[in-house]
Amino acid sequence: MPRGDGTGPIGRGSGMGRGAGMGRGAGGRQGAGPGGNCVCPACGEKMPHQAGTPCALMNCPKCGVRMVRE
Repeated sequence: MPRGDGTGPIGRGSGMGRGAGMGRGAGGRQGAGPGGNCVCPACGEKMPHQAGTPCALMNCPKCGVRMVRE
């Protein structure tokens, strides 16, 4: 910073050095596991979760809205 007031070149200032990124660490949640239910946020219909298929890729059999994990 030429004048010490924070007006230096973009990307050269302090604060965002190496290792300051926002990546997934060892504690990041991968998935909720094989059990549980998928539920429709619109009508409340529930169906068992199928291992290997995210609930968000399934449509509700009653109203067609995308399901969410319970």
